[in-house]
Order: sequence, then C-alpha cells, then structure tokens
Amino acid sequence: MENVFKYFDFSKFKKDTSNSFNGNEICFTELNSEHFLIFEKEENQYNLYVSKYKNEKEIGKNTPEILELLVKNYDKSNSKHRIALRRYLG
Repeated sequence: MENVFKYFDFSKFKKDTSNSFNGNEICFTELNSEHFLIFEKEENQYNLYVSKYKNEKEIGKNTPEILELLVKNYDKSNSKHRIALRRYLG
C-alpha cells in the first residue's frame, strides 16, 4: 500500500480526532480545494473515502461536510478497487 500512497501523493498518516473515522489514522490527497480522497487505516485494512471539507486543515479535526465510503478493505490487487481510486485521480 505504501506504493499507492506515494504514487498518488497521499499525506502521511495522522490520528483522526474528529471521530469521523472512529479515531483511526487517516491519510489524504487533494482533488481540489474542498474535495479529498481519504484512506482510513482500520486495524489491518484500509478504507477509501471521498470527502468535502472547507479546507485541508479541517481534515481529521472537524466533521466533513460530505463523507462517502468508496471501498471497504481496499486491495490494490483488486481491479475494481484500483478503478474506484483512479476514477477520482485519473
């Protein structure tokens, strides 16, 4: 998964204090100034979300305006999971 995070320029993981991700660690990449893709690290799996925040500084601190689960238990070897990610990042 580290290669996926690096390739798509995801941030380093940080602790979620907003309770939007159950206090798990998250990393994100920007789609535009208000929309972000977020990976949540939940035990030994990663969940992929698309979200909307007022700005990047709110991620992990405040509740998002929009939060949609795209892929539960992301598996980089699953083509449907890769397509879901590339749908947003090209």
